Amino acid sequence: MRRFLRDERGATAIEYALIAVIISIVVVGGATTIGTSLKTSFQSVSSGFSSSR
Repeated sequence: MRRFLRDERGATAIEYALIAVIISIVVVGGATTIGTSLKTSFQSVSSGFSSSR
């Protein structure tokens, strides 16, 4: 029983999983923000071409 209570391998795996989840959330949030900015930029360029005809 003592050996089981001292074993920290499971805790380490959980810590790595939490770090991976946090990094994933940051990456998705950043990609969403960049995607929105790019969409706005491309729409602006597109409307500029349409009005120049």
